[in-house]
Amino acid sequence: MAPKFPDSVEKLRAAGNESFRNGQYAEASALYGRALRVLQAQGSSDPEDESVLFSNRAACHLKDGNCRDCIKDCTSALALVPFSIKPLLRRASAYEALEKYPMAYVDYKTVLQIDNSVTSALEGINRMTRALMDSLGPEWRLKLPSIPLVPVSAQKRWNSLPSENHKEMAKSKSKATTATKNRVPSAGDVEKARVLKEEGNELVKKGNHKKAIEKYSESLLCSNLESATYSNRALCYLVLKQYTEAVKDCTEALKLDGKNVKAFYRRAQAHKALKDYKSSFADISNLLQIEPRNGPAQKLRQEVKQNLH
Repeated sequence: MAPKFPDSVEKLRAAGNESFRNGQYAEASALYGRALRVLQAQGSSDPEDESVLFSNRAACHLKDGNCRDCIKDCTSALALVPFSIKPLLRRASAYEALEKYPMAYVDYKTVLQIDNSVTSALEGINRMTRALMDSLGPEWRLKLPSIPLVPVSAQKRWNSLPSENHKEMAKSKSKATTATKNRVPSAGDVEKARVLKEEGNELVKKGNHKKAIEKYSESLLCSNLESATYSNRALCYLVLKQYTEAVKDCTEALKLDGKNVKAFYRRAQAHKALKDYKSSFADISNLLQIEPRNGPAQKLRQEVKQNLH
């Protein structure tokens, strides 16, 4: 017998939110779609409600890897309420997944005009800058689509929203640093970052992991485009038994380089130490897809496998 769904927009949206929190993204998407149809049938004059539903359904599509429908729904949300942060970020993520890096860059850059401390947009800009330099060469900026100028009214609108409406972004703000405000590091910054990373490497060889963390952190303040700097700092955190920090750094490393074997291995070690054996096993499996004959990884997989049963 099919489940009976609520029929009001508010109840459908709440049910969709609950399904989304439970990881039932297809069901959540259907509920948001139903809410949209009810809202449109009522002839609602409030574009905000309709925009939020499109944005929420886009989040479901993104979670399910349906990037094209995510982009479509985000575009609909932004047509109703231009310069809304969540649909811009979701559309940027979808463009990035489809390797449409110029479009992703534009959306991340637009978010930063609205609020320049949104960490996910800062990190996105760094990833896109690196990808665009690799694919389009030193003149990549000349080949970008035009970046819309965000009106002051949109910025004021964001700042005046009730606090509950930007809890998600508040988390990002708290993580922002003076370094990430230099969103696209100069050649001098990149060189300084490289030198500091090498100094950190030398300290690791001497067994001075605390001091090495300081050097790697300074390096990342200059430029956070280097995957190895994050995975090297993660090694130090592992040695010092700061496992949660190690997981975070490995995750950042893998955002920059999805085939960073050391990051997969070190995150697997950290997850194992935190008794998160399922995540540890997943990381080792990913690593072994890249390097099937990696001996230490094979050994770690056996150890983790015993704890899974």
